[in-house]
Amino acid sequence: MKKLVMFLVVLALIVVPFAGCGPQAQQPPAETEKPANTAQPAETAAQEPDTEEPVSKEDVKIGVILIHDENSGYDAAHITGIREAAKATGIDEATQIIWKYNIPEDETCYDTAIDLVEQGCKYIFSDSFGHQSYMQQAAEENPDVTFVAMTGDTAKLSGLPNFKNAFNFTFESRYVSGVVAGMKLAELIEQGKVTDKNKDEKGNIKVGYVGAYPYAEVVSGYTGFYLGIKSIVPNVVMDVQYTNSWYDPTMEAEAAKALVSSGCIIIGQHADSTGAPSACEAMLESGTTVYCVGYNIDMLKVAPKAALTSAQNDWSVYYTFALNCIINGEEIPTDWAKGYSEGAVKISALGESCAPGTAEKVAEVEEALKNGTLHVFDTSKFTVNGEKVTSAMAIDTDGDFVPDSEEAIKDGIFYESTIRSAPYFSLRIDGIRELNAG
Repeated sequence: MKKLVMFLVVLALIVVPFAGCGPQAQQPPAETEKPANTAQPAETAAQEPDTEEPVSKEDVKIGVILIHDENSGYDAAHITGIREAAKATGIDEATQIIWKYNIPEDETCYDTAIDLVEQGCKYIFSDSFGHQSYMQQAAEENPDVTFVAMTGDTAKLSGLPNFKNAFNFTFESRYVSGVVAGMKLAELIEQGKVTDKNKDEKGNIKVGYVGAYPYAEVVSGYTGFYLGIKSIVPNVVMDVQYTNSWYDPTMEAEAAKALVSSGCIIIGQHADSTGAPSACEAMLESGTTVYCVGYNIDMLKVAPKAALTSAQNDWSVYYTFALNCIINGEEIPTDWAKGYSEGAVKISALGESCAPGTAEKVAEVEEALKNGTLHVFDTSKFTVNGEKVTSAMAIDTDGDFVPDSEEAIKDGIFYESTIRSAPYFSLRIDGIRELNAG
């Protein structure tokens, strides 16, 4: 969930079955069911999509509210996705899309949404979690306009037919990028470049992660990344350093430096700038052995030697789907979340520093995610406080920040982003240490 979590929003979190047009986010299978051999749980009973009047392509007008601009990798990915979707559906960007950049997570978002309504936009998208409450307010006041709060989590709860949420199975691309990092780590071990400094007191090899906030979105992602590395190199531990900002190049660079100084030899990230990869490139050039995995955009331009790959979202998949719903007169689903099987997530091009055999291993893992023979959060692959996890709730219904509703684990699999689109994996598994979560 992207950006500042609103306390009143969290108080209200509760989920009911999804509805909407086209492919739907799926529920975990019932107790008596065995999950199909797919990457997601078995399908729930299909619901007839609500239909609306088809809209002529020429009459579609949408507004886009962005937390930053193209200088942020996160926002750049959304901008690219919308532009590709417009081309795919015949929407003219110059005349049918109104862009609003650098909109903060406060009343400015509400004012911006209303301005877009007054300019004739019937569909308005925002890309930041912190925009959600203001988008919902605008939706309540404008029932003839559809508002989509990307990465949000309260659309179903709101009961508003014109308020929607969407996300991707980012945890899948995180896992694959972790496999890339694991392959590099195995090569470094073979080359004798992992020293005692890079190990903890038990001899486990240390990797690091620059995270924005200790939210489920970040926890889900870094856990997937860690499990990807661990699938290649079992004796690995990971330290997470939070910046408490989604976009702060300086803080992200300093966090990476601190992790490397403590012995971490691979650095991952869930933050929106090139700060951490740039810092890793400089350290590598100065003689320190360190490699990195980015997020949102290809980091090879800023870290041609240090960057291995980046976990990425292809937002064009969702935006194309949503625009087609609009054009075809179908309601946009209240919740939508997809992954490798639909091409909604991926990793960027492999860097020149990647270990031999990485491309082949990546292809193998990606295919396994697509055909359902691999699940990122297979509970046989991790423990919490030394114990296997057999039950985990997905949703917090009473505002105490502890999930207490909707079982997420079925048949040994934690099904992420299927009960709702936004991530809810918040287990702190063994082997990962948060350095400054408090």
